Amino acid sequence: MDTRTLRRLGLVVSEIGLGCMSMTGVYGTPDAEEALATIHRALDLGVNFLDTEDMYGNGANEEPVGRAISG
Repeated sequence: MDTRTLRRLGLVVSEIGLGCMSMTGVYGTPDAEEALATIHRALDLGVNFLDTEDMYGNGANEEPVGRAISG
């Protein structure tokens, strides 16, 4: 996976990110296991830029992301 460095912050992020908005019911009934599997697969492929926002699911969007990356 190609990466880019965010100059001011010095963070190195994957050029391809994973949008996580659909993981909390914005587009239908959420599937927690599928969300977890999707995030793990993205991480396995070298994606380290997970796009989330506290307004997605009224703050619930960070929960599956947090579970996927914990540990």
